[in-house]
Amino acid sequence: MARMVELFRCGERVFLPGSSGAPNGLVAAAFAAPGLDITTSFISGVNAIPDDNWAEGVRCAGFFMQPGMGQAQRAGRFRHLPLSYSATLKYFDEQPPFDTCLVQLSPPDEAGICSLGPAAEFTPVVMRRARRVVAVINPAVPRLAHAPVWRIKDCATVLDADTGLTSYDPGSPDPAALAIAGHVASLVPDGAVLQLGLGKVPAAIYGRLGNHRGLKFHPGLLTDGIMDLAARGTLDAGFAHKTTVILGTERLYSWAAERTDIHVLGCENIHTPQILAAIDGLVAINSALEVDLFGQCNLEFASGRAISGAGGAPDFAHAARRSKGGVSIVALPATFGDGKGSRIKPVLGPDAITSLSRTDVDVVITEIGIADLRGKSVHERAETLIQVAAPAFRAALLEAWDAVQKRL
Repeated sequence: MARMVELFRCGERVFLPGSSGAPNGLVAAAFAAPGLDITTSFISGVNAIPDDNWAEGVRCAGFFMQPGMGQAQRAGRFRHLPLSYSATLKYFDEQPPFDTCLVQLSPPDEAGICSLGPAAEFTPVVMRRARRVVAVINPAVPRLAHAPVWRIKDCATVLDADTGLTSYDPGSPDPAALAIAGHVASLVPDGAVLQLGLGKVPAAIYGRLGNHRGLKFHPGLLTDGIMDLAARGTLDAGFAHKTTVILGTERLYSWAAERTDIHVLGCENIHTPQILAAIDGLVAINSALEVDLFGQCNLEFASGRAISGAGGAPDFAHAARRSKGGVSIVALPATFGDGKGSRIKPVLGPDAITSLSRTDVDVVITEIGIADLRGKSVHERAETLIQVAAPAFRAALLEAWDAVQKRL
C-alpha cells in the first residue's frame, strides 16, 4: 500500500474509472494519498467509494451519488456532479487534462498492446489527454475482439495485480419484475435497437425477449442476460452490438472474449446526441424510483435521500422519444416498502428530483399494466397513470389530482 500511495503527488487531479473497469488494487491507495483531487465514474450499487480513512485534503467528485457519501458531500469532500453521460463528455472536454488517469488493462500481446477489456466508458477520452497513465495489468481482464487498446510503452507506471473484475448480480427477479418484463416485451418489436440498464427489472426483461428475432443492442452496458438471447438466436447476427461496459459475472466476461459481434466503445461513441439521433427503432427501457402524474421521473432520490445519478438514462430517453419507430419506456414496480407506499405520485415533491422530463417519456409500465402516454393530454396522462398504480392508492391519487388540476 505504501508503495502505491507514493505514486501520487499532493494536489494532482486523478481520474478513477468505475464499473468493471475499476482498478480495484489502486482504489484504497488513491484515497490514502494526501491532497488528491479524484474524479470517479463509480456506479452506486456496483463500485464502493471508501467511506472513511481518506487522507488529509482528499476530495472526490462523482456522477452518481452514493448512499454513504452524504456526510462527505455536506463537508465538501465529495462532490456529486449531476450530469448525464453525454453532458459528462462535454464536462471532461471543458476541464484541464487530468494529471493522472488510472486504468486497468489486459496483459500486453507480443506487440505490447493491451486491451481495456469489458469497460471503456470515459477512460479513452480521459487517457488520451491525461499527462500520465498509471496502469494496472490484470490477467483477469479479457482481450476482446473489439475494445479500446493502449500501448504499454505509453504508460508512465505499470503495476501488476490479480484482483478479479468487479462483478454484478441483480439476483432473482421477483413476481413484480417478471410481470413488468412481460408488459415491456409486448412493446418491443422484432428488429428493435435496445437499451437496458441495471436491476431486477432489466434482468427480467432480458428473460422475456427470447422469442424475439433480429434484436440489436446499443446500451450503456450489457449484463448476463445477453448470453441467453445470443444462445436462443434472438440477436441480429449481422449487427455490431455496441456498449460502453460489459458488467456481470465471470462467465459473462469469458463469453464476451469469444464474441466478434460485441463492441466495447467509449461513451463518445454511444451516448452523444448525434449518434443516438441516427438510430431508428430505438427502444430505451429505463427504471425509476418514482413517476408523478405528469410523467416526470425521479431516478435519484429514495425516501428523500440522494442515492444515485441520472447516468445515461436522459440521453437514451430523449433519443428514443424522437427516434423513428422508437419508444421511451420507464418501468418500475407500483409500490415500495412491501406495498406500504406508491411509486406513482401525484407530483414529485421536495423529497424527490426530476431526472427525466415528462417530454422524454412515452410509456410507463408497472406490474399492473401499461400506461401509454403518447398523444394524450395532461389530464389524460394522469388518468392513464393512475390506472397502473396499485389499486390501494388509486383513490388518493384521484383526489390529489383533482386538487392539482384546478391549478392548471
